Amino acid sequence: MKVAIIMGSDSDWPILKPAYELLKQFGIGCEVVVASAHRTPDKVREIVTTAPERGVGVFISAAGAAAHLGGVIASYTTLPVIGVPINATAMNGMDALLSTVQMPSGIPVATMAVNGAKNAAIFAAQIFAVHDKGMQQKMEEYRKKMVEDVEKKAAHVAAQIG
Repeated sequence: MKVAIIMGSDSDWPILKPAYELLKQFGIGCEVVVASAHRTPDKVREIVTTAPERGVGVFISAAGAAAHLGGVIASYTTLPVIGVPINATAMNGMDALLSTVQMPSGIPVATMAVNGAKNAAIFAAQIFAVHDKGMQQKMEEYRKKMVEDVEKKAAHVAAQIG
């Protein structure tokens, strides 16, 4: 089980780092690469077409502006591609969102919210959990922890208002 995280620019790393950390928490291996659909297309093609040899089962793609990286990755593979549109322009990520979500029929990219890298990691883990009982258990524990965290926050607020 390995995820390849491919980002269009090193400036995307602060947004992708929580996804990387969450994947590691789930015990999922990661590759992290900076490669541009437009500036380094040969590198993107090489990374994607050789991914199965390295054990990659899912791609997380992150890009801002025109955000074609997810679609380019998807054009080279039948493995799942999860797109994370990045807020990198005056359009607040809407350009990246539309570029990622509006894929032509037959070349899907699952699209998360703008800057939604953490959900991309969770979705990648859920994909692996389809055939991995251990990962299913980790996902259930993660959800239970979320419930506990919300309940603690609710109790904290309730205590403040008396």
